[in-house]
Amino acid sequence: MQSSSPVIGGHEIGFAKTYRTDRWWVGPVLTFLGLSAFVVYTTWAALQGNHYFYGSYLSPFYSPLFFIDPNVAGAAPLSHALFGAWPAWWPSWLPASPALFILIFPGTFRFTCYYYRKAYYRSFVGSPPACAVGPVARKTYKGETGLLVFQNLHRYAMYFALIFVVILSCDAVLAFFREGKFGVGVGSIVLVLNATLLGCYTLGCHSWRHIVGGRLDCFSCSAVTRKRYGIWKRVTALNERHMLFAWISLFWVGFSDFYIRMVSMGIWKDFSTW
Repeated sequence: MQSSSPVIGGHEIGFAKTYRTDRWWVGPVLTFLGLSAFVVYTTWAALQGNHYFYGSYLSPFYSPLFFIDPNVAGAAPLSHALFGAWPAWWPSWLPASPALFILIFPGTFRFTCYYYRKAYYRSFVGSPPACAVGPVARKTYKGETGLLVFQNLHRYAMYFALIFVVILSCDAVLAFFREGKFGVGVGSIVLVLNATLLGCYTLGCHSWRHIVGGRLDCFSCSAVTRKRYGIWKRVTALNERHMLFAWISLFWVGFSDFYIRMVSMGIWKDFSTW
């Protein structure tokens, strides 16, 4: 029996109303669970302020280290701090965690990412939950204005994200050296993969693609624009897989912190050549 619900443009009115017969809800549910798990773990890990360093491995959640309390379990040596020991002016009600200086930058980049906007709009606020599926509330779309104007921070957060890719790449290189000796450990490989995946995700960003060549009206007008076209094509190859790298890099950066934490706590053994 056909539904008697009123339709607009062939779609039923009302939250989750649809003519679709497939399991359209699987994607939004998995996205909700995946992003929720990452936010919960990241928040927990950032508030710990400990077990973020082992040997020559530094958790990406804590890099770079602005201040260090060397008395904390699993802390990096004080020589790794850019500005020395933990400051006396730090509020007592806030955990003394170096991660609190860091995560706001990559967090803003991911939160305002064009792909992630689609993902959490659908999975967290049902706007809409899927193609041809009724949203939570039907309102006239006015673009990302008002409360959503902060999404424009993405183009600026991208520059910080690029800086962090360089920093984490340096951390990955340093992970092969311990007390002046070159070696290879599981943690070294974990951090190399982390920097690589984050680089693929960041360099596939829509804003970066626009900067390197997307804003040009003519690619064949000069030698410079032709060269930029080649760069644009390579960035486009990453952009076409932006969703893939968004998820893989999200999982791996969380796993990188988890791995170093487990090794620092003595729960896992880091197999290495040292």
